[in-house]
Amino acid sequence: MMILARVLVALIGVGIVSVTVVSAIKTFILPRGIDVWLTRLVFNGVGFFFRLRVKRTKSYGQRDQVMALFAPVTLFIMPLVLLSLILIGYMCLFWAIEVRPLADLFKLSGSSLLTLGYASVDTVPSKLLEFSEAMIGLIMVALLIAYLPTMYAAFAKRETNVALLEAWAGTPPSAVEMISRSHRTGEFEQLDAVWRSWQIWFAELEESHTSLAALSFFRSPHPNRSWITAAGTILDTAALMLSAVDFQWMPQAAICLRTGFLSLREIAAFFNIGFDPAPDPGDPIRISRAEFDEVCRQLAARNVPLKEDKEQAWRDFSGWRVNYDTVLIALAALTMAPYAPWSSDRQPELE
Repeated sequence: MMILARVLVALIGVGIVSVTVVSAIKTFILPRGIDVWLTRLVFNGVGFFFRLRVKRTKSYGQRDQVMALFAPVTLFIMPLVLLSLILIGYMCLFWAIEVRPLADLFKLSGSSLLTLGYASVDTVPSKLLEFSEAMIGLIMVALLIAYLPTMYAAFAKRETNVALLEAWAGTPPSAVEMISRSHRTGEFEQLDAVWRSWQIWFAELEESHTSLAALSFFRSPHPNRSWITAAGTILDTAALMLSAVDFQWMPQAAICLRTGFLSLREIAAFFNIGFDPAPDPGDPIRISRAEFDEVCRQLAARNVPLKEDKEQAWRDFSGWRVNYDTVLIALAALTMAPYAPWSSDRQPELE
């Protein structure tokens, strides 16, 4: 009976260690967006307490200060959880080869994991376990050291375009402001370079925010900036330029728009946000016709040339917007983004 118990505990220990190591590999090494249940559990657990704290805030500024700590705190807790699970798994393995008091098992496993060396057993099976646990512990620390610079490099690259957008679209960013400023400065002809820059940004966004999912919750240094509201402004600007503004056809704007909504869809899919992958151009969107007409009036007041056929312009804009409408609003809600028209000011419809 004791032999059976030892075998069972050993299998439990191997299972805990294996699952933890595989989760760490998928989270820190694998360059692909995979939903790791252990990582998700940690984020959801920490997020629960942050959401409780956010409910007690009275302004967006307070909410932003609270949520600015969410991703860093979670990343701090994540390695502690992984190391703790490995410690528990090896406690089971040490018990399986020799029954010991719980306190002794904790000292032996903790000493091996953290390479402290003050607790050891001079037998071959125990030494093998001690060395393997120490090696795993060192690898975990090395992974974290390599992971954080990668995370912050991607963050800095993302925020460069977000910060530069303020000069074009103001704060909070607005498609009306971006279009009217571009027209006023005579830069409609130079917008192709802008679309190409944001095409690259969207492609990098998809790669980084699925393989390094915590990046989605890293807030901009400026409280009124956000990667998702910036994305929404660029997409709405491109959609309005292609549908309502009386200017030559901009193929780069269309490509940027498609790159953008495909990127946001991939990020939304990673977070299990439902959306229609093949929407009909006539499907409803969260922007009303009255809001579209108001934007057109604002552009006309700033002498931006507009197409005469407003009905067709609305159909064209709606046909573009339907591709990213759901995911844009849902991601803005998920990240508690600051106010921006036509994105974070909408009530989400999460499935």
